[in-house]
Amino acid sequence: MAKDTRKGGRTTPKKQSVPATGRYTPPTPKSKKVSPKWVPIVMFTCLVAGVLVILANYVGLMPGGDASNWYLLIGLGLITAGFLTATQYR
Repeated sequence: MAKDTRKGGRTTPKKQSVPATGRYTPPTPKSKKVSPKWVPIVMFTCLVAGVLVILANYVGLMPGGDASNWYLLIGLGLITAGFLTATQYR
């Protein structure tokens, strides 16, 4: 039997232009997702309306005179809806 005289190793040179970092880099998407125009509008509207309801509640501008926990919950619900809408923004 003849002995293989080839040396092991790479036959093509390494590319030196990109340094290896060891981190996974996902491929760039072919189509970039874009949010509809209404997403940031609804997001900011809910956030601002929630803050205004809470402030108006504690200043005493809401119907009923005294501060009510229901208005506080409505304001917090609007702020939560604003944050949930913000997660859909791309």
